[in-house]
Amino acid sequence: MLGSKDDVSLSKLEEYIDILENGGKLERDELEELLVSDAHIPIYRAADRVRRKCVGDDIHLRGLIEFSSYCCRTCTYCGLRAPNIKIKRYRLDKDEIFQCAQNAVQHYRLRTIVLQSGEDREFRINDLCKIVDKIKKLDVAVTLSIGELPREEYAELKKAGADRFLLRIETTNRELYERCHPGMSHGNRIRCLYDLKELGYETGTGSLVGIPGQTAKMLADDLLFFKKIDVDMLGIGPFIPCPDTPFEGNAGGEIDIVLKMVALARLLMPDINIPATTALGVKDGDGHKKGLSCGANVIMPNVGPREYKTLYAIYPGKGGEAAGIDNQITRIQTLASQLGRNISEDYGFRR
Repeated sequence: MLGSKDDVSLSKLEEYIDILENGGKLERDELEELLVSDAHIPIYRAADRVRRKCVGDDIHLRGLIEFSSYCCRTCTYCGLRAPNIKIKRYRLDKDEIFQCAQNAVQHYRLRTIVLQSGEDREFRINDLCKIVDKIKKLDVAVTLSIGELPREEYAELKKAGADRFLLRIETTNRELYERCHPGMSHGNRIRCLYDLKELGYETGTGSLVGIPGQTAKMLADDLLFFKKIDVDMLGIGPFIPCPDTPFEGNAGGEIDIVLKMVALARLLMPDINIPATTALGVKDGDGHKKGLSCGANVIMPNVGPREYKTLYAIYPGKGGEAAGIDNQITRIQTLASQLGRNISEDYGFRR
């Protein structure tokens, strides 16, 4: 997927890792060499040391509510794309969204609620602001993941109480971005990210590893861009081919590359929040454990209505999310214990 490996000695790779672990900088070509190398374990171990030193042993839980599967976009990799008539769509109302958040806070003591959806134009900005305002009264942080909006609407949501915004760019390469996102503008995506930063949001973005046409050089550029704009959160997951999309016949992303991206992100940006993504857990049964062992410090249990969880079909295999919240939390607690980690009881803002 990422091209041939150059003949770089192990000692040179270890030198690169040491530079990063000690706060130094690498050029794009050097990051690319690490990405295509077989030096997985040294990178993971260095990232885990930096994670422990800079953000500690806490695992932050973010209660995820996927409140609408309607989307006006036509992204070539996503099952929610507007032309896909084979999936059953759903949309929660304001009361249902609040009830999910209230249950997560009162019964499971979660301190962050993540509201995620396709780009559903049926939700007006006033409705979204009312939802955010009501959830904020539960004494939680609120993260939004609802796509591209005008700057003034981001500002209204911030005024209503939203703390964080996740807007994944998936790839920073303009040509690949626009091939994967027909009708969308690479420049506008970047504009949105800068708007969010300027408005005071903790801003998250991320990469989709393994999309057709992606190279290691592109991934290295992604990492340098994320560092340049000083992201606060970074979600990195594998491409999982989805039926009834233009990319359905392609190979999926490689777990080792995803984990190296997570690890390098931690080394480059020591104090940010990095989730072990849902897609990582779907792609690999031990994906969350592996992610937490190479730099990640966040997991997002799905706290939405059980009957809708498998309908948010951005990629296949999300059935594990259909487990009740009790089962999800128990699994995470067991995993934390195995790793000698703690479940955080705070809001989990960037340190």
